Amino acid sequence: MPANPKYLSPSVWSRFAKISAALLGGYLVSAMSHVALGHWVDRGIVAITASFSTYLLWIALMIWAFLARNGWKIWGIYLLLLLLLSLAAYIGKLTTGTA
Repeated sequence: MPANPKYLSPSVWSRFAKISAALLGGYLVSAMSHVALGHWVDRGIVAITASFSTYLLWIALMIWAFLARNGWKIWGIYLLLLLLLSLAAYIGKLTTGTA
């Protein structure tokens, strides 16, 4: 049974945006969330936890990217999340004084 055409991506660029957001954007957001968390919580605990939770978060972000209608909006959301997580990591670095 073939796929229903209304559920398929209309253009190649939209499909590229979804795939790249799922693979690259999802990984960057999941990794940066653990980096930011490492500046606020004990780094040893975050390092142990990150080995498992990074992949779980990455999978959830992949699923979210493929469920979205527009891949470019997902890229915008991921870039905004990266900016906020980077700001949180920077503020955490300033307040705790760690390198």
